[in-house]
Amino acid sequence: MNDFWIACGHHLLDRDEGGGLRVTDEFLKAYFARPELMPPDDACPVERRLHRELLADPRQAVSAGEIAGIVDADARENWQLVLAFRDLLLRHPTLEAAYLASVRSGTNDLPPLFVNQLVHVILRNALDGCDDPFVLRAAELFFRTQRILPHEQALLLGDEEIVGGRSPTPVLSLMSMLGATTDAVVEVLSEENAGAYWQRSDQFDMALDLTAGGRGPAALAQAMTRWVSHLLGIDVVIEPLRALHEAKLTWYVGLDADATRLGDRLWHGEDLGERDADRVLALFRLSFADSSRALGGVGGEPVYLILSMTADQKLRMKPQNLLTGLPVKGLEMVT
Repeated sequence: MNDFWIACGHHLLDRDEGGGLRVTDEFLKAYFARPELMPPDDACPVERRLHRELLADPRQAVSAGEIAGIVDADARENWQLVLAFRDLLLRHPTLEAAYLASVRSGTNDLPPLFVNQLVHVILRNALDGCDDPFVLRAAELFFRTQRILPHEQALLLGDEEIVGGRSPTPVLSLMSMLGATTDAVVEVLSEENAGAYWQRSDQFDMALDLTAGGRGPAALAQAMTRWVSHLLGIDVVIEPLRALHEAKLTWYVGLDADATRLGDRLWHGEDLGERDADRVLALFRLSFADSSRALGGVGGEPVYLILSMTADQKLRMKPQNLLTGLPVKGLEMVT
């Protein structure tokens, strides 16, 4: 079986009887060994001792007074953040439970870097055994900002970190024959090159075709289905749509902040202008396999999922919205 996303650290974690990820000393040590926490040559004795002791015993208690004793302000902040993250993981039986507790609290006190890393490794667990590179590439949207890449009528997404720093309009490899000049070349995932994804999965350097009716939206629907099943323990069916076609929005979930705002306007009966409507990247219809799991007001009605881009043509998906926004009975009891 092919492995993927090795850099997320899933090999450092254990699994409990239910398939959830249990934190290990090795996983915690990987955070304390990050460059941001490595004391520089001029670090104070308190910071050096703390770093040394946590590498030896990553679960040991650390008081606020110890952190306050670190001379460098940036180092103090880094240690406060990583220890708060560690303590969140240690308070819960699994990483999945810790993530659910965090997103349900609504406090948003975890840095986006830690949130994305947590989503990354949990999603790796949820997709364990997946043999479809298209589903895995679509799942990267959960934890990696994407940029919309212009190419004729196709809707192509490239990883922002990969394409954003090199050229505002990267050329796709399938266009290179046209003689365009740029140093940012992005290969679009296709049936012909899908086998290469396994070796490149930690590079995030393949673009995804999310054009309606194609393989991309179906792959994203499957990734979302696995995400909901793994974290909420419910079976749903998610289908990509080309358009809403006067659908009644009994319930909807915006899969990003902009989509939530657009959905709010549709729900209130407003017509989206062409400019806003063009920002909608994909639409999906979610149905419960067991309608009794849905809240009474929804019944057998489907839930619509909306995915959109920002005004500067980026996509920042919020997978937590699928966990907190669905009309599920007893949602707060799921851990």
